[in-house]
Amino acid sequence: MGAAYFYLLTESTVEQTLPTLINRALGQGWRIELRGVDMGRMEALDQALWLGPDDSFLAHGLAGGAQDALQPVLLTTTATERDCIMCVDGADISPTQVQAAQRVCVLFDGNDEAALAGARTQWKALTGAGCAAQYWAQTDGRWVMKAEAAAPPAP
Repeated sequence: MGAAYFYLLTESTVEQTLPTLINRALGQGWRIELRGVDMGRMEALDQALWLGPDDSFLAHGLAGGAQDALQPVLLTTTATERDCIMCVDGADISPTQVQAAQRVCVLFDGNDEAALAGARTQWKALTGAGCAAQYWAQTDGRWVMKAEAAAPPAP
């Protein structure tokens, strides 16, 4: 059973944060779904990942290609069956999807009231359904866990 990790972005952008999270997930041997709500935005993230730091290379692809099943990181607006799901821009995630995945990462802009409200709603829905969750915030360039909700014990 997976857990949802919420990342409050206040000191960096999604584009700056994704490479670190993706590399950590790939290091676990996980296949990743990067889920958004708008394909145009996913295309922009695709370009940002290709144009990342010179010392990094993140193999990935946009959904809709012939090689989708082979992509270690698939950028999409629809649900797929992957080990790790990273949701950006308010993409929805269900408790069933959290429980089926190894990890879910919800990234949201701490300077956007609508994004904060959406993340709060997702937190309540997921933890209310019994999903384990952690809330992380940026403090002086470091990630600090601010809250944790454990999954209830199995019957």
